[in-house]
Amino acid sequence: MAKGNGTPLTDELYAYMLGHNPPLDPVQRMLVETTHTQLPLVAGKQVAEEQGPLLAFLVRLTGARRIVEIGTFTGLSALSMAQALPSDGTLLTCDVSEEWTEYARTAWAKAGVADRIELRIAPALRTLQDLPAEPHIDMAFIDADKDNYIAYWDELVPRMRPGGLLAVDNVFYHGDVTDPDATGLAAAIKDFNAHVRADDRVDSVMLAVADGLTLARRR
Repeated sequence: MAKGNGTPLTDELYAYMLGHNPPLDPVQRMLVETTHTQLPLVAGKQVAEEQGPLLAFLVRLTGARRIVEIGTFTGLSALSMAQALPSDGTLLTCDVSEEWTEYARTAWAKAGVADRIELRIAPALRTLQDLPAEPHIDMAFIDADKDNYIAYWDELVPRMRPGGLLAVDNVFYHGDVTDPDATGLAAAIKDFNAHVRADDRVDSVMLAVADGLTLARRR
């Protein structure tokens, strides 16, 4: 199968790309550095540097006012999206770790967007099930425990407004989704990707952004 005119992403090209994207602001940069310094063993859970500006761009592009995020970690993605919200916009973000999200709370306060963000420390599936059932969400971002992606998706899609945008991270799962004998979390992501592709409630595309990013629009 031909790969079109795709260009290998070398270190030099990656740096060039970042140099032509909106730069991280001082609070975002501080959060990236703090995460890698204080949580080096799990810092890979943080979204890639280019994803922050992309998520902010998508918030502005869609005019989102109500966002739901599954998986907060240290809060870079939530910070990026909240900064792009209008003053009356809200972002609900879900996680189970008080330790990791304490870094998030500090950054949100420094950036002046803490009043736009509601953090719920609880299993995300329960939080989603407690939300109003009618369509009311403009944008959602899933970046959490991979074996629950389908469950999160199926709770979110009915709650998305027509035209609402869902973004889902790590749909390549480090490239392991191409393994026909994939097991564990790689198999869970393969199942999720097939689930999205077969879902006639949405239009979706899978993109080679970071570890794979799926964007879907609620029909």
